Amino acid sequence: MLLRLQGLMTRLRWTITLPIIADIELFVTWGSHPSGFVVVFIAGLIVGAVLAAVHHAEVVAHQVGEPMGSLLLAVAVTVIEVGLIVALMVSGGSGTEALARDTVFAAVMICINGIAGLALLIGAIRNRMAVFNPEGTGAALAAVATVAVLCLVLPRFTTSHPGPIFTGPQLAFAALASLAVYVLFVLTQTGRYRDFFLPVALDGTSRDLDDDGHADPPGRRSAVISGVTLLVALVGVVGLAKVESGAIKDGVHALGLPDAVVGVIIALMVLLPESIAAVRQARADRVQISLNLAYGSAMASIGLTIPAIALTSHWIDGPLVLGLEPTQMVLLALTLVVSTLTVVPGRAKTLHGGIHLILLAAFLFLAASP
Repeated sequence: MLLRLQGLMTRLRWTITLPIIADIELFVTWGSHPSGFVVVFIAGLIVGAVLAAVHHAEVVAHQVGEPMGSLLLAVAVTVIEVGLIVALMVSGGSGTEALARDTVFAAVMICINGIAGLALLIGAIRNRMAVFNPEGTGAALAAVATVAVLCLVLPRFTTSHPGPIFTGPQLAFAALASLAVYVLFVLTQTGRYRDFFLPVALDGTSRDLDDDGHADPPGRRSAVISGVTLLVALVGVVGLAKVESGAIKDGVHALGLPDAVVGVIIALMVLLPESIAAVRQARADRVQISLNLAYGSAMASIGLTIPAIALTSHWIDGPLVLGLEPTQMVLLALTLVVSTLTVVPGRAKTLHGGIHLILLAAFLFLAASP
């Protein structure tokens, strides 16, 4: 018991001190263009703050229960993404006109193919079949598909403005539509259909280990402390990522890679908490929670980012490119078709998880070598 208490205190110390150190470093380096060792140090602080954010989000999630827990983590991570995209686009510079599109699309592909695929693969390896509720997961997939096509595909086919760009009214409609779909999704996930998003047993029945649908919650004091520290960690991650953005762009250009890779790196960085949490849930035989995280993050990435970009578009210099390139549209269409075939049965084999991971690999390769 004493050893467990000591381990808990050690864990709490680094999960609280690292976000504070990250915020101090942000105050010291804000407005600068670091290089060398400072870049590496900031990158380490970002990773540490992200891991701390995962811990504190999970503590708060245990207090509110599922599926509110996975929803909370998805929103928290999306706040990082939105803040970083807006900060980079407002600051301007070459390549930022398509940054929102590239980052949001990368987030969708990483969530649907990477996080979901890894969770399905782990669940299938552990139990021969990864079992989940097709009604809840299917509803989430339908919401993601709707907002993805409305916000990322339609700009390629509208005719009021030349190029893959929405006009002002079109952007406003896309923002309101995506926000409306997101609100409907949240109400569905947390309202009368909440049971569709809870873990299921291997025989397909609802699995409730302690008769309340979620883990025993921590004390309210611990949840409040974690909530405050989560905000501190998010501020550090967003701010330091903004400071690090110059080095990321320089590195991408030095390697001769396309500007779209910057968006991929941002998405990989901000989705690290989701990935870790999803793997933990899958290893604990809670694949449904992993899928809640994956599809919820994809939904939040579009449903919250596009409205935020629309609100700040007046302060962004240059055009706002949202329409996907033809290669990206093909990958999105293939991903949605495969995801539908995966979700409908409510059970997935290792084959399904492997296919999704191969699609992620194809996206990453073509992003670097279009």
